[in-house]
Amino acid sequence: MNGWVHAGLIAVVVVVVVIRRLRGEPLNARDLIAPPVVLTALGVWALAQKHGLGAADYGWIAAGAGLGVALGAVRGATIRVYEREGVLWQRYTGRTFLVAAVSLALMAGFAALAAHFGLAADARPIQLSIGVGFLGEALVVGFRALSSGTPFAPEKRGASPLDRFGR
Repeated sequence: MNGWVHAGLIAVVVVVVVIRRLRGEPLNARDLIAPPVVLTALGVWALAQKHGLGAADYGWIAAGAGLGVALGAVRGATIRVYEREGVLWQRYTGRTFLVAAVSLALMAGFAALAAHFGLAADARPIQLSIGVGFLGEALVVGFRALSSGTPFAPEKRGASPLDRFGR
């Protein structure tokens, strides 16, 4: 797949998730876990296609993934998790976007540092960075949801795939 097309698809998925969460949406386990798992898996797959990476490269990749999870966890702590209609809902707040902006700056600085020390640009797949960030967010939101005692929202049965994107 063309790199630009791939990046465009990832951008569309991220924008859709952010818009849905900005408006507020029912919090169900599949929507919480699926995007970060899929994006992280795509990032790992992209890394597996790269040849010639050394131990230092994998060290930088692991450190970047750890930083991404940590920053996602901080972002997850800013998300409003609340009960509505007897089930959990989630909504991004202004603080969520502030943390996201700071996270982007920190990750850009980390990427520049990695490049300065010789990590190949193609050894930093964007889907891995986004995926681990959403994974950190999901871990915190999931923990808060489970601790609340309120049930997750049920899956929409018989929903069209387009309904998942807020059609």
